[in-house]
Amino acid sequence: MAAMSVIGIDFGSESCYVAVARAGGIETIANDYSLRATPSCVSFSGKNRVLGVAAKNMMVSNMKNTISGFKRLLGRKFKDPFVQKELKTLPFKAVETTNGNIGIVVNYLDEDHTFSPEQITAMLFTKLKEISESALKTKVNDCVISVPSFFTNAERKALLDAASIAGLNVLRLFNETTATALAYGIYKQDLPNPEEKPRNVVFVDCGYSSLQVSVCAFNKGKLKMLACSSDPDLGGRDFDIILADHFAEEFKGKYKIDAKSNPRAYLRLLAEVEKLKKQMSANSTKLPINIECFMNDIDVHGDLKREDMEAKCGHLFQRVESVLKQCLADCKLKLDEIYSVEIVGGSSRVPSIKQLIEQVFQKAPSTTLNQDEAVSRGCALQCAMLSPAVRVRDFSVTDIQNYPVKLIWDASKGDDGEMELFTQRDAVPFTKMLSFYRKEPFSMKAIYSGEIPYPDPFIARYLVKDVKPTSKGESQKVKVRVRVNLNGMFSVCGAQLTEKREATEQEQAEAEQKEAESKDTQAKETEPMDTSEGADNSSELNNREESMEEDGDKKDKKKTKQITKVVELPIESSMGGYNTQELNYLIEEEGKMIANDRMEKERADARNALEEYVYELRGKLGAEDELGLYVAEADRAELCQKLDSMENWLYEEGEDCNRQVYVDQLTTLKKLGEPIKERRLEHELRPSAVEELRSALQLTRKALEQWRAGEEKYNHLQEEDMQRVQSSVDSAQRWLDDNSSALNPANKAQDPVIKVAAIREQKHSFVSVVNPIILKPKPKVEVVPPADNKDATDNGTGTTAGTGDHSSGKNSQEENMDVE
Repeated sequence: MAAMSVIGIDFGSESCYVAVARAGGIETIANDYSLRATPSCVSFSGKNRVLGVAAKNMMVSNMKNTISGFKRLLGRKFKDPFVQKELKTLPFKAVETTNGNIGIVVNYLDEDHTFSPEQITAMLFTKLKEISESALKTKVNDCVISVPSFFTNAERKALLDAASIAGLNVLRLFNETTATALAYGIYKQDLPNPEEKPRNVVFVDCGYSSLQVSVCAFNKGKLKMLACSSDPDLGGRDFDIILADHFAEEFKGKYKIDAKSNPRAYLRLLAEVEKLKKQMSANSTKLPINIECFMNDIDVHGDLKREDMEAKCGHLFQRVESVLKQCLADCKLKLDEIYSVEIVGGSSRVPSIKQLIEQVFQKAPSTTLNQDEAVSRGCALQCAMLSPAVRVRDFSVTDIQNYPVKLIWDASKGDDGEMELFTQRDAVPFTKMLSFYRKEPFSMKAIYSGEIPYPDPFIARYLVKDVKPTSKGESQKVKVRVRVNLNGMFSVCGAQLTEKREATEQEQAEAEQKEAESKDTQAKETEPMDTSEGADNSSELNNREESMEEDGDKKDKKKTKQITKVVELPIESSMGGYNTQELNYLIEEEGKMIANDRMEKERADARNALEEYVYELRGKLGAEDELGLYVAEADRAELCQKLDSMENWLYEEGEDCNRQVYVDQLTTLKKLGEPIKERRLEHELRPSAVEELRSALQLTRKALEQWRAGEEKYNHLQEEDMQRVQSSVDSAQRWLDDNSSALNPANKAQDPVIKVAAIREQKHSFVSVVNPIILKPKPKVEVVPPADNKDATDNGTGTTAGTGDHSSGKNSQEENMDVE
């Protein structure tokens, strides 16, 4: 099973899906409630954490300590305008922590705790990991997690930190758009060959809180993303809020109650209008909404038609249309070059959105994919491809960079001081080499140069250390390797200093060998780390520079003997997210909370087991009930009293004891209750046990009679053996006769003198003696086939072939031959 421990996680704002690659296909895992969708909710109580479905069920009852919508807070600062807007719609308390980060305040273990969005996300991942391990019956570490295509470096780093805290090894953060495309393409058998024109498919993913539209080109065995546009703040919840606000105003005038002033009531209203919205997708008539005891014990009622909802949400549909048109413009394809438009995501079911898709792309949207599970299935496929544990069909995936990345450095020696390294829609992953000439350590800063849905374009700052001038005080050549990796994150992943000095004649041979080795190493490092299209491309300018320098090096070598040494330089980077020390602390804290949850579950299970035993036993102890006949009246009354007092104890001072106390109490009760259950079981099983022994005796007697009558079936059995059988029959019958009263006790409330185990032992002893005798098979007789010569059958010695043994047959034939 260990080979199957690779999973794909669709981490959504509202709910998550987990898929696994097994032999035979991709399977979506059901959680402990037998549901495929696990809500993105974490709830806290005085004793433990509640995660997933159970947490969602506590949204109203434990509102301030139930956290949802935290995906949109990942990697952001507290004063971020986007965060401030989000927090207004969320019922829990949030504060600003060190470095301006977000802290979510909850009451956990009866005291206030502050957790970061990354920690809350890690808690949800812990639950998803537990669900997966339970379904797969093995440890799960490797995974691929979906990420919105519009997430920046800071948000992606936060998601990776959350996965680390939960103990997950993320093989890749996979863009939701690309995961959907992979889930579509890998099962298509009719894709055009690589040399033919690709099949272009548009994917529209409208989820709970965001809209993403992408275009992908498919050929057999590969996909390439062409364009992706999005609206990070437009999804199904925006329709819910508009509907909730409409009914809140209606109820204000109709019932004189303000739902917006009561967060609990507003949450209930949001849940009801979401159901109404789903009904509207399939029904254009006026639909009702009814909520009992909504506020101040008032029942409320309202209704709405789909066309009225569409009128109120007109501005949202305009935003959807602009994203669709933007993606069409970015992909630079004509409408007739688009093969189909696939829709995924819960909110893509809204009829008006489907109409807009058809208007923009001139094609009716199709639902080839599972609209809810497509992303998780694509992630599971990618995980299977990246993991050595699972074999899967090769499928090349080329993603795109969504925002241009610029590198800025200290301008000197006529340098420009900045360069756009990666443009929008460059292939991902992608590696480039840059050359600098420096005498001392230098720093660089990476930023996003385009418009991004994030207030700060800063990515990271890098300091290249240990750069020194040559012995002559001149600048040295430093090669810096920059990369956008599989996770869609930018990094400076290496720097090399090429040192040159005059060599002695003795060193020349060694130097040439080392130079060859270093060239091999550089050639390997220059190549991209993947097989994606476009990843081989390096800057033409850099290539030209390097080739010119190499020519120059060759000329120099002819003039002066030099050796070249390549030195790896240390790089110090500063970016958002946790450092290693902070991560280790948070991993330890998560481990403590997991242990506490486990202990609380074991304690609750022990308490429930005791409570269940009390109810079960008491319910069966009535005079006419299952166990009432098997206990004396006085004992029954005493036991019922003890069960009543145990129930009272459970709901009073025994409400919050540790696990061992409940285990001890259950053991004490079982010493009184189990003997009664055993007496009942003995009474029910005794007749059949006695009947089995009598039946065995009867069958043996019949065999004895047949043997005495000389029946062929038993005529091979010996006299002394059958006497042993007769003796065993007499002994077993005597035991039955002697214990007849004990085998049918009159008082059911007393423990039986002879138990079922003793009766079965008696039968076993009897059968073990008689069966080997009466079931003994007849000895096999070998038949010798007659010879061709008639005299071989009757050779004058009175021996007939077939009646004697094999050796006598042989001798007869030999004698016959001698006579001849």
